[in-house]
Order: sequence, then C-alpha cells, then structure tokens
Amino acid sequence: MLSNYFNMYTLFSLAFTTLLWPLTWALILLAISLFSKKAKRKRFTLIGAILILLLFSNRYLLSLFARRWDIDPVPLPKGKVYSAAIILGGFTNENFQHEGYFADHSDRLIEGMYLQSSGRVGHIVMSGGNSDKNAKQFTEALWVKKKLLEMHYPDSAVLIEQKSTNTNENAIFTKQLLDSAHLKPPYLLVTSAFHMRRALYLFSKKNIEVIPYPADYMAGNAPLWVMDYFVPNVNVTYDWDFYFKEMAGIVIEHLKT
Repeated sequence: MLSNYFNMYTLFSLAFTTLLWPLTWALILLAISLFSKKAKRKRFTLIGAILILLLFSNRYLLSLFARRWDIDPVPLPKGKVYSAAIILGGFTNENFQHEGYFADHSDRLIEGMYLQSSGRVGHIVMSGGNSDKNAKQFTEALWVKKKLLEMHYPDSAVLIEQKSTNTNENAIFTKQLLDSAHLKPPYLLVTSAFHMRRALYLFSKKNIEVIPYPADYMAGNAPLWVMDYFVPNVNVTYDWDFYFKEMAGIVIEHLKT
C-alpha cells in the first residue's frame, strides 16, 4: 500500500512538473499550429510558441529570476566551527557495473570538502541513497564516503545516511543520524543554489536548525556577457527546468500538509 502511494506521488510529481516546463507548452503550441486548419489559430499559436522559446532561452531573464529565487549564503562568523556540514546528494550516477561516478552538481561535495578541510566544520554528513527502489548495490552516500576516505579524510569525520531517495527523506533520515551522533546544531546545509529554498523548507519542517551554504550556481551570481541579454541560448531553457521542478516540489509539499 505504501509502495503504491509513493508510485502515485512520483507519477503526480512528474506529470505536474512536466506541465510546468516551458518547452512542454512550446511543443503543445507548435503542435496546435501544425495541425490547426484555422489560419488565425495557426498564427496565434505559432507566435506563442516562438515567444515562449525566446523568453525562456534568455540568460538575462533567468539571472533576474535566480537572484530572487536563490537563497543568499549567511555570513559565517570568523573562527566559529560548526559540528557538521550536511551535503545533499544528487551529484553522482551509477554505471552498468553498479559503480558510481561524479556528475552535474558535484560542487555540493567540493564545498563540503572545503568546509571540513579548512576547519569550519567537524563532520561531513553525506545524505543520499538510490532513487531506484530495486537497486541493491550502489548508494550515493556510501560511494562518496569511499571516495573521501581514498582522499585521506578521517573515517570518523564522514557520516552517511543512505536510505533517502528525495529531499524530504534527506531531512527525515539526516535528523535521525544527527541525533544518534549527538551533533549539536546549527548545521551548515550544502546544496545547489536552485535547490536551497526547497531544502530549507523541508528541513525546517523537521525542526532541523540549518544555515544555508549554497553551491553550484546556475545563474544570477556572475556578470553577463553582452550577448546574454538578447541572443537565445538552448542551455538556458534546460536550466529553467530545475527551477520549475523546485517550485512544483514546494507546491506539492504544501498540498501534502
């Protein structure tokens, strides 16, 4: 019964998010324009599709949105050492041999490594399992810990939880780990800038006191080139998908409560 609930929840989330993607609406409008027999509707939907593609391929507009959506890092007091940096998974993949490899958003781990090696935190807490419910060998947190040990990070400084499959479970299982390890808050929460708002929301719901330490900025944190203001960029359309997924995730979490 619980498995069916999660399957329905996953399907609903996927469908809801897909309907929000600009590319989905552009394709729908293009399809209507292609098959419509009415000249006025054909022209209107074609113009609408072109406008959507132009708007959501503009890096300047994405940067404007990112500056309002992304959570700014909180300045850390000089000399203060925190008990842990919580690193949220989502930056590794599994190959056909059930071995891991680093993928997009690995800045999350790099920032966490920096915090521990520079003495700003005492522990790295790696949170991430395997979103494939049938997976038996690979879990992200365990694989990352092995890599950290190979880089001579102390075993006692790397704690992992490897049961979570989404951000809500990251919060649930990380809280259990922190409590059992008797690590005192506040903790530094390390995740991608676009993901930080939803992560903070879910961690606060579990009464976990965290300080945002964003990484992996997609937009809004660096100067733009002149061409970014008016030349379409297909990569920007892809980046918008991450933000729409985050917005959909917060709405869905509100609906669940």
